[in-house]
This record gives sequence, C-alpha cells and structure tokens, in this order.
Amino acid sequence: MSNWEYRRGARNVSRRVVDTELTGTDTQAPFIQLLSPDGTRRQDPAWERYTRDVDLETLRGFYRDMAATRRLDDEGTALQRQGQLVLWVPLKGQEAAQIGSGRATVPQDYLFPTYREHGVAITRGVQIAEMLRVFRGISHGGWDPTSTGFHNYTMVLAAQTLHAVGYAMGVQRDQKGWDQERLAAEGGAVMAYFGDGASSEGDVHESMVFAASTQAPVVFFCQNNQWAISVPFEVQSRVPLVNRAAGYGFPAVRVDGNDVLAVHAVTRWALECARTGQGPVLIEAVTYRRGAHTTADDPTKYRSRNEEEDWDERDPMLRLERHLRAAGTGEDFFAAVKEETDQMAAELRATAMAFPTPALEESFANVYAAPHPLVEEELAFYREYQAGFADASTDGTTEQEDAK
Repeated sequence: MSNWEYRRGARNVSRRVVDTELTGTDTQAPFIQLLSPDGTRRQDPAWERYTRDVDLETLRGFYRDMAATRRLDDEGTALQRQGQLVLWVPLKGQEAAQIGSGRATVPQDYLFPTYREHGVAITRGVQIAEMLRVFRGISHGGWDPTSTGFHNYTMVLAAQTLHAVGYAMGVQRDQKGWDQERLAAEGGAVMAYFGDGASSEGDVHESMVFAASTQAPVVFFCQNNQWAISVPFEVQSRVPLVNRAAGYGFPAVRVDGNDVLAVHAVTRWALECARTGQGPVLIEAVTYRRGAHTTADDPTKYRSRNEEEDWDERDPMLRLERHLRAAGTGEDFFAAVKEETDQMAAELRATAMAFPTPALEESFANVYAAPHPLVEEELAFYREYQAGFADASTDGTTEQEDAK
C-alpha cells in the first residue's frame, strides 16, 4: 500500500467515526439537481418559484454564455502557450456554476471573484478582451469594477471573502431603515466566490464569523471543483463544505454545479435572502476542474485519466445541449453559436495582441495614492540603471571601448 493510499484510507476511517460515533447523523446535505446528466428537466416544487420564468429561450442564452466562456478559456490557454500571456487560469468544466450564478444577479449586486471567474465576468458585462490585461502583465485590473459591479480579480487566496463581507456591511448600513418591499425591489447583495482550496484558509473562517455576527447581506459561493491545486477535497475536509455554515449559524445549500438551471435557482434564492435582511448564505456548487489549476500546473502528476473520464458525461455544456436538442432546438442554433464564438475568438486575439505595453516607470505611480520617499528613491535608482545603457553602441560595445 502506498503512502497516498494509506492517507486516503485513514481519512475515510476518521470520517466514519465522526459520523456514527459522535453525531449519529448523515453529514450529506440534500443535493439539488434540476437537469439530469442526460438533459432531462426535473420538476421540484421547492424550487419552482425560482425556475418558472426560465424558458427555453433563457436556457439558449445560458448556452451562448457557456460557449463563449469555454472558447475564451481555450484562447487564453493558447495565448499563454504562445508567450502572449504570462499566465492563464482555466475554468473548463465550471461554466454552469459561473453562468448560472452570474445570471442570477441584478445590477445593484456587487461580486468579488477569485482569479478564475471569467464566465461570471461575462454575465456582468465585462469586455472579454479586458480580462486578458492582467494575465498579460500590463494592468492591475483591466476593467471598471464600479460600472460592472464586478471587482478586480484577487490573486491572494481567499482575501476576497473578507473584502466581500466588509463591502456587504457597508451595503447593510446604506440600506438601514428600508422596508421589506423596498429591499426586495431595490436592495443590493454581495457575492463572494472562492474554491474548495480557499475554504481551508483562515480568511474564509473569519469572513463567515463577521458575516454571521452582523447578518451581512452576502452570499458565499464555493465552487468545489474537487482539487486545491494538487490536494483532493477529501484531504482538506472531514465533512462536506455545506455543513460548515451551521457552525456559524446561517443556511447553506448544496447544488450540482454542472447543472446551470439548479445553480441559477439556488443563487436567486440565496441572493433574495441576503437582499431582504435574512443574513448570509453559503452555496456549495459541486463541479470539476477539467483542466489544470493554472497553465503553470500539470494535473497528470496528481490525478488519473480515469477520474477525468468519469466526469466526461457530467460536462455542463453537454448536459444543457442534450436538453435543448430534446426540447426541439435545431442544428442551426448550435451552428450559429459556433460561428459567434469563432468570431469572438478572432477579435479577442487581435485585441489582446494590440494592447500597448505601458512603460515600467508607470508602475511606480501605482503603489501609493500620494508621493512616497521610498518609491521615489527606487524610481531614481531605476532611471539611473536605465541610463547606464544609453552609452551602448549598436554593436554592444560602449563608446569608451570604441575609442580605444
């Protein structure tokens, strides 16, 4: 038995002891699924209120968004491999979780992403090419968070959950005194995205403590894609993530993250709770990262091809496509989507390649809002260093060497 097999076995034994000897209960929360893997739409009275207006045309819109997201992901990976991006963070396999949740928001909501929410960005009106600026290394953001209600990407793991709760506490104070009718119609909520790996960070714990204590209008949306880089979720937690909310005193729901309809429904419900003063909610969207953690990662080093193939039939785009075809959507629609994404990819590539590269000196102006003596000292050193190359001739020798 390998060390890895032993560790997995030990974790499973520990989990059984906790479940049966201490609690005597099943830790698995209900799993919400409204579109089965074969594309069949299930009727669930508990969620009918949040799905009755999601007609076939709406689902076609979801499919267009998911197709654009996947094509963006493919192009981002290709551009990085060609040296046009410093890094790319893939999301393939998580399209339903992102489009379903993003399309459940309203303009007055404000969202805090990680570095992987490219699909959510599309639903908030972020220009697709703008998402590449930060990965090209020429911008600290790339888009205007104020006009989109979509914060800049956070590269520090889990930090955005604290930012989200702080922002939500501000929203709560701005809306103090509003009655339920006004909150439901005009109220804003905040959503914090994070992954199963980030759930092991102290920032997530602290943010949930503050959210629960203040009843902040925030939805914690966890995309459990099974892997924190190279560590599987079963090593990170003894219980499902959804169970953690009970320890803080707020509700949670566990949803099939590859089912765009179910994700959309539960997110609408959670945001409604947050907007109307009922406090925070946790959503655990169970999905799968089909590619690498980033383009600097090689998933073949830590997971098997059999595991990846096991998720093939649960692919979120395939599931929705099956449903649409069964409901009468013809080949013309899918051909049109293919043409749209091809055109988008060509425009994306052309725009990204044409981005001007800012002068390095501009970086010194973005450290502090006001002049700072240490930054000015470093800028002077940089200018002096650059000036040292000014005397070099075209053949690589200095003017003094040429004179000799």
